[in-house]
Amino acid sequence: MLRQYELVERVKAYDPEADEALLNRAYVFSMHAHGSQKRASGDPYFSHPIEVAGILTDLHLDDETIATAILHDTIEDTVATPEEIEAKFGPSVARMVDGVTKLSKIEAQTENQRAAENLRKFLLAMSDDIRVLLVKLADRLHNMRTLHHISKPEKRRRIARETMDIYAPLAERIGMYEFMNEMQTLAFQQLEPEAYESITRRLEQLQTGGAERIESIAGGIKQLLERSGIEAEVSGREKHPYSIWRKMSERHVSMEQLTDIMAFRAIVDTEEECYRALGIIHRRWPMVPGRFKDYISTPKRNGYRSLHTSVIHSENMRVEIQIRTREMHAQAEFGMAAHWAYKQDAVRPDTQVTWIRDLVEILDTAESPEELLEHTRMAMYQDRIFAFTPKGELHQLPKGATPIDFAYAVHTDLGDQAVGAKVNGRVVPLRTELRNGDQVQILRSKAQEPQSNWLNFAATGKAQAAIRRHLRHKEREETLALGAKLYDDIVARLPVALGAGAVDEALKRLGLSDENALRDAIAKGKLSDEAVIEALMPGTAAGARAKQLLGQRAPIVIEGLTPGIAFDLAEDCRPVPGDRIVALRKPNGAMEVHAISCPSLAERDDADWIDVTWGDGAEGGTARIAVTLKNEPGALGAIATIIGAHKANILGLRLDDRDTTFHTNTIDLEVRDATHLMRLLAALRAADVVNDAQRMDGLPQGN
Repeated sequence: MLRQYELVERVKAYDPEADEALLNRAYVFSMHAHGSQKRASGDPYFSHPIEVAGILTDLHLDDETIATAILHDTIEDTVATPEEIEAKFGPSVARMVDGVTKLSKIEAQTENQRAAENLRKFLLAMSDDIRVLLVKLADRLHNMRTLHHISKPEKRRRIARETMDIYAPLAERIGMYEFMNEMQTLAFQQLEPEAYESITRRLEQLQTGGAERIESIAGGIKQLLERSGIEAEVSGREKHPYSIWRKMSERHVSMEQLTDIMAFRAIVDTEEECYRALGIIHRRWPMVPGRFKDYISTPKRNGYRSLHTSVIHSENMRVEIQIRTREMHAQAEFGMAAHWAYKQDAVRPDTQVTWIRDLVEILDTAESPEELLEHTRMAMYQDRIFAFTPKGELHQLPKGATPIDFAYAVHTDLGDQAVGAKVNGRVVPLRTELRNGDQVQILRSKAQEPQSNWLNFAATGKAQAAIRRHLRHKEREETLALGAKLYDDIVARLPVALGAGAVDEALKRLGLSDENALRDAIAKGKLSDEAVIEALMPGTAAGARAKQLLGQRAPIVIEGLTPGIAFDLAEDCRPVPGDRIVALRKPNGAMEVHAISCPSLAERDDADWIDVTWGDGAEGGTARIAVTLKNEPGALGAIATIIGAHKANILGLRLDDRDTTFHTNTIDLEVRDATHLMRLLAALRAADVVNDAQRMDGLPQGN
């Protein structure tokens, strides 16, 4: 473990102006706070934050980041509070310590409210200061280095899976490839121990003479470049076990068939020399088709820049060669951390990189914890492609992205109004999968709005979040419009006009926050008409009058049954007065009245039927209808108006199916009789917004 003076000396060695007092206070505070706590290894717990700080000194990070590393576990594991940290070390350090604590609480296997809220807070802290993530990655790296001290295998595997799913991709997203590679190797060792042992054993066998071979190839590349006047540092290594295993899995080959397990790096002085060196290497050795990538002209989203190529060197052996400048190499090794490394008189760049801004935008649109976690992982962990606007502006998208993702990447308004796209000058559907290097032009219309079927092919969290937000908003508007119409119908049936404050009192009785909540509950059938009327005009007299106004009539009489025998109206066919009916005896002795055309009667013998009729003056019944509407604003309100004008009452409504053109709703209605229902269906079919309206029980439909 680094001693106090050793840690301070490390920081002062690269940053003479570092706040020595801040580092000393942090060291002493953390040591006292953790006290006698022990790690699984038996070492004092305090050794862990100091080792994390030591990892970050290797990256030459500033004094505030080092202090944060020393203190990063104090809020979570000791009695220290955020307020205490801020008072002793300032708001910047306190904010970072709190941000690191948030990510520590996220469990990869538990997608619940708590995990989502912690992720939300961490992303906000990270968007404000990327150093929060740097500290957390160093924390996880040290935990992985000491993972073998944990005795329970299932706990080791859980931590390893969490590292593979969350922390290694995060390290890759900010370009910290050394951190990523070490995390993946240590996690791979726990998750796939047999595969890890097999690959490392095979690598050891190949290493017989392997060091000399790597040194020989590296020397040959260096001499080749020097003969052409390019001074280069050339080094080589075997690829990491996890990288080899992943290639074997993706290509479905054995390790013996995997020829490119060695990688070489040539570091030159200028960008121009990168391209010269590439040409020299390609003239000397044949290039492997499809294996060249130019990340200098099109950098990765995390800022990584380099030339990658694979060549057939000797004895049909493939080797990968990366060519970059020293500045590119620093970025490749330490990614975003390189921007925060101490540099005398240097100005730190904007650390809120594009993908983090996208995540913060998703925070504002995700409705549920599950949606937030899903979209966040989509934004962080998917492989990328590059696509261009007609003006040459570059956008990076995940593999599988479509023009709708591209449109939302450019601007939310463009995505909302997209009606089509041109890819490389050819008109294509919005669901077309984009390829690397495509030029994309989005065709738009102000009359367009997001469609629900877009969710079937939107690949980015940003696009899916924006589409869902719009659909929720539209559905909310339609629901409130229907609720307002139904509410007005209820109020019209009251015996007297409502007094001032009656609605506010009703909301209190119903436990609702505002009138929109009331309209929403009425439209979704969560409140019956009786409940609303009782809330608006409580009391026995008002309740009795409400029942009368709601159209409750005298009990229905069925002629042909034994006087006094109980009966029910069948739920499967919902007969109403005017339908031809029969009665069937139930096992409990009661009778069940069916319409003569009820499909369930086909399963019963005619002898079981009893011919019955409706009693004189019978009125009132419930019927279920299906109405297919145009998918446009105001459609639900229009049919609610028609139903109200025909003095029918909506008892329930459910949206069953929806696409870009139509949506079908199931509606339960209170009607007087079959004639009343047929006239209502005819009126609905005549409406412009209605494509079809049918009774759902196979009974007469009307014309």
